[in-house]
Amino acid sequence: MKVIIAGAGSVGSSIARELLAHRHEVLLVDPKPEVIGRSGLRGAKWLIGDACELSTLKEARVDEADVVVSATGDDKVNLVVSLLAKTEFGVGRTVGRVNNPKNDWMFDGSWGVDVAVNTPRLMTALVEEAVEIGDVVRLLTLQTGVSSLVEFTVPGGSAIIGSTVGQIDWPSDCTLVAILRDQAPIAPSIDDVIDHRDELFFLTTIQAEDELRALLAPAADAPVRAREAEETADEDDAFDG
Repeated sequence: MKVIIAGAGSVGSSIARELLAHRHEVLLVDPKPEVIGRSGLRGAKWLIGDACELSTLKEARVDEADVVVSATGDDKVNLVVSLLAKTEFGVGRTVGRVNNPKNDWMFDGSWGVDVAVNTPRLMTALVEEAVEIGDVVRLLTLQTGVSSLVEFTVPGGSAIIGSTVGQIDWPSDCTLVAILRDQAPIAPSIDDVIDHRDELFFLTTIQAEDELRALLAPAADAPVRAREAEETADEDDAFDG
């Protein structure tokens, strides 16, 4: 995969280092020549120039990139780079770094941003995920604000403990994608039983988050019991038949 990263500061360099370790082709674009010597990156390609200039992006051959990452410390630059990459060069995937949470609303499809990475918000979510047991925590926003990755740690006494994944009436626009139990990830099946302190990870639409939050709230045992009651009734009918 060919990845172009605008901004070779600490964030851009860290991203490049991880991508290089996974054998991806990486080109960093930065206006400061001195960043090359202090980055410590081996195997990366470099282009010194302003990523907001079309001539620089043409020289970088952005049209050949699979992903463009705008990782500078300036939100205006990140928005312009994402917009140019998407509209002028037809890049399939753009990732934009959000430095100021107040600017988060601009990092969407209208500015050519496919995925916005809001570092302050992500750090807040990780803090909440560590301490907020029994509440749905949004970890990441995907698809220009349409979908999100959320986490829920099952508290003691939760109504869903002891229920199988298939017995729970999940919202229609919400999918359980992973269960983390005792530090081990589990690919969920309909027969997996929910246990205390399981960490549940969902891909959900933003609108469905509230439905999921209501379902997993302490008073949300009704949907589970309703599904169990329906299944019990079906079994009784089959037995009588």
